[in-house]
Amino acid sequence: MTDWTPIATVSECPAGTSIERVVNNHVVALANTNGHYHAIDGLCPHQGGPLGKGFLCGTVLTCPWHGWQFDVVSGRHKLSPTVSQKVYEVCEQNGILSIRYSDAHSALSDAKGPKE
Repeated sequence: MTDWTPIATVSECPAGTSIERVVNNHVVALANTNGHYHAIDGLCPHQGGPLGKGFLCGTVLTCPWHGWQFDVVSGRHKLSPTVSQKVYEVCEQNGILSIRYSDAHSALSDAKGPKE
């Protein structure tokens, strides 16, 4: 079953930044690329670095520990096509950002919102 889970307010993740959140015991990196929100698995596969605390440039999020870089839209590592992070669908409703967990490993950003 997939559910929408609130993780932040719009004001907590301004344009050009990323933040870290823990949801259901999973670390999630939430990034704002000029008003478009993207969420990926927040633990770097290299050594578990905190991706949400990294540097965001465009859609590229750089791990603060060792510089591994991931596209927040696709979850793909910038140099190795075999390495990728799980991507979560994000929606904004009334200033609240929510993510939806699913088994899919594809990007579905800018959703219309939770189904009621």
